[in-house]
Amino acid sequence: MAHLEFPPNFLWGAATASYQIEGAANEDGRGESIWDRFSHTPGKVENSDTGDVAADHYHRYPEDIALMQDLGLDAYRFSIAWPRILPQGQGPVNEAGLDFYDRLVDALLAANITPFATLYHWDLPQALQDEQGGWASRAIVEQFTHYADIVSRRLGDRVKHWTTHNEPYVFTYVGHAEGVHAPGLTDRKLAVLTAHHALLAHGAAVPVLRENAGPDAQVGIVFNFGPIYTTSDDPELLAEARLKDAWGNRWFIEPVVNGTYPEELMETPEFSALQIEPGDMDLISAPVDFIGLNYYTRHLVGAGPDWSPERTAMGWEIFPQGLSDLLVRLHKDYHPKALYVTENGAAFDDEVTGGQVHDPRRVEYLREHLRACAAAIEQGVPLRGYFVWSLMDNFEWSMGYSKRFGITYVDYETCQRIPKDSAAYYRSVIKANGVDD
Repeated sequence: MAHLEFPPNFLWGAATASYQIEGAANEDGRGESIWDRFSHTPGKVENSDTGDVAADHYHRYPEDIALMQDLGLDAYRFSIAWPRILPQGQGPVNEAGLDFYDRLVDALLAANITPFATLYHWDLPQALQDEQGGWASRAIVEQFTHYADIVSRRLGDRVKHWTTHNEPYVFTYVGHAEGVHAPGLTDRKLAVLTAHHALLAHGAAVPVLRENAGPDAQVGIVFNFGPIYTTSDDPELLAEARLKDAWGNRWFIEPVVNGTYPEELMETPEFSALQIEPGDMDLISAPVDFIGLNYYTRHLVGAGPDWSPERTAMGWEIFPQGLSDLLVRLHKDYHPKALYVTENGAAFDDEVTGGQVHDPRRVEYLREHLRACAAAIEQGVPLRGYFVWSLMDNFEWSMGYSKRFGITYVDYETCQRIPKDSAAYYRSVIKANGVDD
């Protein structure tokens, strides 16, 4: 069987997020986050699940780093909980929170694993939401920059890869227009305003991160993308696809890379209400070193009720070609210096059998998506690394613990970790620095 080699310095990683795995929600001075409030609100999360304990990574991180070592990971992408550092979002710093990430980073480096830190993976301090509507206030730009400064001053001597936001589309639009995520609001104009402030906060934090992490700093941002396809070349379908693409894929990357919002969006009622101040777009488009992309599925415009592709437990179509198409498009349209697949993975209904977890569909999912990555690299895409989502099963936001994305099984009663067959598969890929063709 032929073998697809990856470049010699390709980074193999796994990703997680603070609220999804850490637990210890009320320990060591951590403040309340909007996800604490949201998950404790009846009816918001499946089975009334919360992240109070999650996978208890806060206490079990040495065990989790041992799992990473066993996999042979080059890098680990994690997020920092803002309310652990600044319980009120601003004001006094909680040293115990910084100490935790200090220990985590030191343990990663001791294991020869490169830390990739994300400053914001959705757990905004609840105090900022109560006081000013969170991201709805322009004050958040200065507050986020201050938070970025505190964290990168402490960790910047050791952490060189920094991401400002994870998936701003989700925490702004899904949280403020669809109401499915915290803070659970349903106002499209508000979502556009919060998105603008999130992008300003990103741009303002970039030079601070560079300064504090030194000349080797690599600073970027992570977007979620769902490539849009149509079932035919019908002009109405194509027009619908263009607008969906502007909202779903171009809304955030174009201001960061080009300093402009997509034209299609500027003509909408939601954007006509947006006050863009002089200098805003220059700030948002501060040069970045890489773009991270999270890919799970595509959107097919024009698909009828009889369309029934293979799907994951999330109901998402399995479409590996979407990843190679997306990587090639980002390279051609936006010319980023570097790209990372910062999340890619699948939820399936995993079960423990005889102390093992057999997940052949996830193994196949990973194989096909890694082939898609190799195909993109062959076409000249500057793809520098791949982070599987996720290192372990975790709190899947409004789905609670009902969906398992991990390559490591977590028994939520005992927090026992059981590497799945997909973990063994991923280990073999990393060892070979390649995938079967």
